[in-house]
Amino acid sequence: MHSKQSRFSSRKYIVLAIFIVIGIIYLIRLFLLQVISNDYKLSAQNNVLRYITQYPGRGLVYDRNGDLLIYNEASYDLLVTPRQVGVIDTNLLCRLLKISTNEFKDRLSQAKQYSNHKPSIFLQQISKEDYGFLEEQLYKFPGFFVQARTLRKYPKTIAAHLLGYVGEVNRSELRSDEYYKMGDYIGKSGIEYFYEKDLRGKKGLEIKMVDVFNREKGSFQDGRYDTTAVSGEDLHLSIDSRLQAYGELLMQGKKGSIVAIEPKSGEILSIISSPTYDPNLLIGRVRNKNFLKLSNDTLEPLFNRAIMAQYPPGSTFKPVNAVIGLNEGVLHTYTKYSCQGTISAPIVCSHNHSSPLDMEHAIEQSCNPYFWKVYRSIIEQTKFKNIQEGYKHWRTNVMKFGIGERLPSDLMGQRKGNLPKHSYFDKYYGKRGWKAITTRSLSVGQGEIELTPLQLANVAAIFANRGYYFPPHIVTAFGKEKIKNLKYINRIETGFPVNYIENVIRGMELVYEGEHGSARYYRTKAIKICGKTGSSQNPFGETHSVFIAFAPADDPQIAISVLVENKGSGSVWAAPIATLMIKKYLQGDFESPWYENTILKKETKIQP
Repeated sequence: MHSKQSRFSSRKYIVLAIFIVIGIIYLIRLFLLQVISNDYKLSAQNNVLRYITQYPGRGLVYDRNGDLLIYNEASYDLLVTPRQVGVIDTNLLCRLLKISTNEFKDRLSQAKQYSNHKPSIFLQQISKEDYGFLEEQLYKFPGFFVQARTLRKYPKTIAAHLLGYVGEVNRSELRSDEYYKMGDYIGKSGIEYFYEKDLRGKKGLEIKMVDVFNREKGSFQDGRYDTTAVSGEDLHLSIDSRLQAYGELLMQGKKGSIVAIEPKSGEILSIISSPTYDPNLLIGRVRNKNFLKLSNDTLEPLFNRAIMAQYPPGSTFKPVNAVIGLNEGVLHTYTKYSCQGTISAPIVCSHNHSSPLDMEHAIEQSCNPYFWKVYRSIIEQTKFKNIQEGYKHWRTNVMKFGIGERLPSDLMGQRKGNLPKHSYFDKYYGKRGWKAITTRSLSVGQGEIELTPLQLANVAAIFANRGYYFPPHIVTAFGKEKIKNLKYINRIETGFPVNYIENVIRGMELVYEGEHGSARYYRTKAIKICGKTGSSQNPFGETHSVFIAFAPADDPQIAISVLVENKGSGSVWAAPIATLMIKKYLQGDFESPWYENTILKKETKIQP
């Protein structure tokens, strides 16, 4: 009995062992099938099929006359699948790519960190010329292949701040939009950024068969699974490239800006920030190096002064105060105030003129005491309970001119300037500690008030239109069909009566036409121009030269602001530059006046 149990127990263990062995064999087999075989298949597929992204050409960019401002030029990215890289002639590849062996090792290491079996970019933006030499030898380097891309090119080398530039996507941009993959390009500034989704187009895909020698053998299944890239939309800009180029020439060697607007549409005709740079410096493999040099330049050529710099408007603000005074009924065209020149108190006048003056002649001769008294009469009216209420009412009216807030626009990076609330003065002086005299500098566009050059040009456009403006903008139409940009077609009313605007305009005409006009030296028989000079006080150096204008007076086609930093009176630099720009736009080629040479002789070239 005991013997039978023993034999039965032995058989049981033998059968159990057999099952365990069979189970282990199945597990090993399953592992081979599921892991090693799949990995082998993946490797085999990668060796046979190559997935190539077809990058679309970004949309082209044209000026208002159809002149090309941005186009695309072919370039190539070299990609690598590290697992497929065998023994290669590293020195030869480095010579073809114009890189060092250490750089080669670093780039290959980075590719392995990304993925050992997925392709990634090894070297970007290889030129057409370099690609020609590489293409002949590429079969010698298994694991490497080339993908066609495009680079932006700027044939006219103008409007760098406006057009912007393109760069590689960063991690934040990758997270925010699944369209982009590592190594893709994206608009970083200017219209390249603002209209990125219009310009970028739609990617396509090609699947190629490749032999063991890294040579393409045709499309997979005759391209059945390929998709075609769709180019981005073309953009048509309001910019006049000839006017833009002339303005940049006039501003060479100077710091400041010019903004010119077509008043009837809000289309920006030119927008210049000086110093500027050649936009071609920020394309291709030299972009990062040049960007660093430009960033470190003490002249700040990357800073867009036209929309980001903020300055006291100086006397160019006086027409705004005049309109508000007329509208409040505290000022009339015949209202006269006296001026004692440099002994006037509490606002002095540096101009030598007769006294007293009426409103039109006070604008013509830019009398400071006159506009201080207008400002005081506005905010200290008896209808207001206190100074805070009067100031708040004045500030609300000033904001109707697009001051103290960002203008609706497609200009990236615009700042809103500064127009302090009454709480600002309450904080510093106490609620009962200030009156009009405390804030008197605001009456002549000084003190806490600051505008951008874009806002100044928009103020000029409001006067040109007799009381309204269209949002200043750059892009007028999309695509080859030139589909109109409808975002900026609604006009914005200030609400001031036209006759009050006209009253002020008569004073602005005298700035050019009057016997004592501050821009009388630049008057032209062919065009009647209305303007206003200004001197913007600068606590860090010499006064800034400021000017606003529009022309022709009766049918305005252009409104403009010019600001030249540290150049003193508006009549010396800003006024002649504005006049030259107006003549260039309205007359095209014109006989150069005497002052053009004076403006141009200060030329310098800004380059990194």
